[in-house]
Amino acid sequence: MRFNPAWLFMRLGVGGILRVLFHLPNFLKLIARLVKDPRVSLISKLVPLGVAAYVLFPTDLLPDFLLGLGQLDDLMVVLLGFKLFLRLCPREVVQEHVRSIARAR
Repeated sequence: MRFNPAWLFMRLGVGGILRVLFHLPNFLKLIARLVKDPRVSLISKLVPLGVAAYVLFPTDLLPDFLLGLGQLDDLMVVLLGFKLFLRLCPREVVQEHVRSIARAR
């Protein structure tokens, strides 16, 4: 199977990517709260750690010198990692934290 980072752009479109970037601070708050929550399993908590390691370490699926594509694969790994983490967390715990973050605005 061939890796195609442009899939994210085609799937979300410009508007979708901008919405994701706009809500990124809230996503990060949610991820941080879920990582600290004892009701979330240790296995689930390893997903954000793996995503952070991928972004911080120099190994990439596509080199960053390919303008746009190199950053797009990083964004795709982050978004898919967040999605996997949220699916692995108990739904009621995620909803509780989402409501809490929404009330804090």
